[in-house]
Amino acid sequence: MTRRRTRLGVIAAAAAVAAALASGVPAAAGATDHAEQTTATPIEHLVVIFQENVSFDHYFGTYPNATNPAGEPAFHAAPHTPTVNGLTPALLTHNPNADNPMRLDRSEPLTCDQNHDYTAEQKAFDGGKMDKFVENTQTTSCAPPDISKPGLVMDYYDGNTVTALWNYAQHFAMSDNSYNTVFGPSTPGALNLISGQTHGATPPTVGNEVVNGSVIGDPDPTFDDCSGATTVAMSGPNIGDLLNTKGTTWGFFQGGFRPTTPATNTKAACKSSHTNIGGAVVTDYSAHHQPFQYYKSTANPQHLPPSSAAMIGQTDAANHQYDLADFTTALHNHNLPAVSFLKAAKYQDGHPGYSDPLDEQHFVVNTLNALQKSKDWRSTAVVIAYDDSDGWYDHQPSPIVNPSQSAQDALTAPGVCGSTATPLAGFQDRCGYGPRTPLLVISPYAKRNFVDHTITDQSSILRFIEDNWLEGQRIGGGSFDALAGRLTPMFDFNDRGNGRFILDPTNGTRTEE
Repeated sequence: MTRRRTRLGVIAAAAAVAAALASGVPAAAGATDHAEQTTATPIEHLVVIFQENVSFDHYFGTYPNATNPAGEPAFHAAPHTPTVNGLTPALLTHNPNADNPMRLDRSEPLTCDQNHDYTAEQKAFDGGKMDKFVENTQTTSCAPPDISKPGLVMDYYDGNTVTALWNYAQHFAMSDNSYNTVFGPSTPGALNLISGQTHGATPPTVGNEVVNGSVIGDPDPTFDDCSGATTVAMSGPNIGDLLNTKGTTWGFFQGGFRPTTPATNTKAACKSSHTNIGGAVVTDYSAHHQPFQYYKSTANPQHLPPSSAAMIGQTDAANHQYDLADFTTALHNHNLPAVSFLKAAKYQDGHPGYSDPLDEQHFVVNTLNALQKSKDWRSTAVVIAYDDSDGWYDHQPSPIVNPSQSAQDALTAPGVCGSTATPLAGFQDRCGYGPRTPLLVISPYAKRNFVDHTITDQSSILRFIEDNWLEGQRIGGGSFDALAGRLTPMFDFNDRGNGRFILDPTNGTRTEE
């Protein structure tokens, strides 16, 4: 476990920390409490809740204005709530796409999974015009109870359905300028979260899943008994390797990781399941949502449990890869790792086609309620982020910080995404940034009712970990962490004034003052 600093040390160091991080200098070098300090900021515990398949406009397009129909949880914005770069009246009524965005009611939480392939998303962007979503990423037919209707890809929820997230935005900080690191589906997003790198896959070509050595689809990880037939391995370091070298505790906790059949003479099996709000039985575990299993150095192929509650976050047979139940154990035993990544069981991860915003809300709220009631909350930050947009409409074109030129690219011309300049480290099929997604920071140190407009991406979370625990060490080798914007504008490290904000997981409204 990392050593705690004194309250005086926090106050004395905070101003220097914030200035150092903002300037790009490793913050530890600017702090004054060297004897006690083990982190560059007062954040000693980071919890990343990494959810599935939501664009910014799909959840926050009309924030902070909700329709508030009878029978749904009401949302009323606090005075002086800042606006976001969302859906304007013109975009709602005269959209350049083939259909206008329409509000999805709370009675419509289950929807078709949209097309979120690397190439399809680029075509939907149409060179930045953002006007070809219906033709390229819409799924018009799926099995009930998931709803399907014309123009669905354009549609959005408001604060009567994603009520908890809107309330968290009111009380803490959110971004309206955060993006997928690259275009494409879940696996690239998960890999960019932990390494900023989707290149280096073995084998270097796997159908439409891996091209030119870069992962653009959703192959399963090689080092996982619960993977399917198509698997790849990744080379190079990830943030787990760097944290291990530093001796910092960490873990990736995922629903359904604990095997239903332990490995003996055969591979482990991961068959646990839950029923979602529509009555569908959904297997809990998704192997391609577990990024550390792609790397031999950080994998736990047989899904072995930790040797004891005290070893959660340390290196043992579990190798830092755990079931979500182990996070609850660590929290209850006052053994929270310094860095924790949480992935919900599939029925609660928000992914259209098998999950939904109401099941998702239960997971997010229950997790945050438990954290806020723990003894570690005073030094904790939670980041809620998403792995990809699912192809849902978002009106804001992303800044292209890294171009690509391959047969899979189609943003600005056939075979080109961005420009013909040499991409980062020369690796193709990593064009980014991709679509805009939600990002929230929830912490006693988060700015209150604040909207950040700083350009960030999934690897910005990686960069925060590097700056806070690793003195600014980077992954290297073409990782996007070298380009990532910082999350620090969403914090005020001189003020731990944000108190507990306990919500009802069913309706997303506050339950205690």
